[in-house]
Amino acid sequence: MKKVRTQQVAGYFYPSNPDKLYKDIEQMMNEASIEENFENVFGIVSPHAGYIYSGSTAAYAYHTLRDKNIKTVFVISPSHYEYFPGISVYDGDAYQTPLGEIEIDQQKSDSLVSSSKLIFRGIKGHGKEHALEVQLPFLQYVLKEFKLVPIVMGDQSNLYVNELSEQLSKVVDENSVVVASSDLSHFYKSSVAEELDGLVEKRINEFDYENLQRDLMSRKCEACGGGPIVSLMSAASMKNHNRAKVLKRTNSGDVTGDKSEVVGYLSAVVF
Repeated sequence: MKKVRTQQVAGYFYPSNPDKLYKDIEQMMNEASIEENFENVFGIVSPHAGYIYSGSTAAYAYHTLRDKNIKTVFVISPSHYEYFPGISVYDGDAYQTPLGEIEIDQQKSDSLVSSSKLIFRGIKGHGKEHALEVQLPFLQYVLKEFKLVPIVMGDQSNLYVNELSEQLSKVVDENSVVVASSDLSHFYKSSVAEELDGLVEKRINEFDYENLQRDLMSRKCEACGGGPIVSLMSAASMKNHNRAKVLKRTNSGDVTGDKSEVVGYLSAVVF
C-alpha cells in the first residue's frame, strides 16, 4: 500500500485551492525579479512562514532554480513540534500538496542514510511539520517534475550538522539541489531584529558558515533552521561551491505594519 505524507498546513500557511495556490505563487514569482543568472546552484535558503508573510521573499530564491535540469531536491527542515536526537528522512512513497504528489527519491534517500548512524529513515518530525511542506508548492511551480528527499533535523547541534553536511556532499550531484528551510529571529522589535538578522546575512554573504554556527550556538543571532543553513553551506564547500548571496531579507512588519514584534525572513542562493 502506498504511503503518502498528506498535506497538513494547506488552507493555513498557503491556499488549499490548487488554482489559487498556483496563481498566488505565479504572482509572487513575477514580482520577485533578480537580474543575475546563477550557474552551478548547489542550494537555496528559503523562509517558511505563511505565504502572505514570507512567500514573496522565498520567491527570490526560487527564481535561481528556473530553467535548471534538476531531478532531485533535498529539502532540509528544522523540527518545530518534536525533539529527537537525529536526522529523519521520510520513509514513505510521496509527499502531497494541493498541486499533487511528489515522489520520494528512494535511491538517494537510502544513500543518505546508508553510512550514517545519526541519519535514519522514518516518520519522526514529518507529521505536522510546516517548514518542509511550505517549500514544496514553490518547487512544483518552478521545476514541474522532480523527486524529493525530505529531511527533518531533530537536533541542530554540531554533531548532527557535521554529519548531515558530510553525507549530503556524497549524495548531491549535478542534477540535485538542496533547500534549507529557515526563518530568522522571532518576536523582537524591528531594530533588534535588524541587528540579529543582519549578522546571519553577513555570514551567508561571506560564506562563513563556521562562524554562523558559532553565532547561532552562542545566541548572537537566531535562525530556527540554522542547522539546515549551515549543513547546506558546509556540504557545498566540500563540493567546491563556495559562494553565497542573500537575495532578499524582510520581516513580518513589512507586511503587517507592526514593527514591535517581528519575525525575520531571508532568501539566499549557494553556488
